[in-house]
Amino acid sequence: MTPFHITLTPMRREGRLTLARDGDQLLVNGTAFDLSAIPQGAILPRHAVVCAYLASDIAHRTDGLHLTLILPHGAEAPETLRFPAPLSVIEEGEITLPGEDTPQEDAA
Repeated sequence: MTPFHITLTPMRREGRLTLARDGDQLLVNGTAFDLSAIPQGAILPRHAVVCAYLASDIAHRTDGLHLTLILPHGAEAPETLRFPAPLSVIEEGEITLPGEDTPQEDAA
């Protein structure tokens, strides 16, 4: 399986982000995005993907797929949400996001 390298860009806005991996699909808030058709060395432009949380092009580099997603947070967000570490996802299943063990104010 191709690794997914996800950079999170925090943004003060309503909403909640959930992520999961199913093979070469990335599930963003339950919507599946099949990334298997992006050949190595190619870039899928951001505007070609209808996803409100996608904040970058999707690049398939030699070490895997690279993309940036918006991580919404409330006004009193903990530091783990305001300064999230990048994620490297190699296994299937739900993806734990920073701050998931902390309640998010104003994020419904």
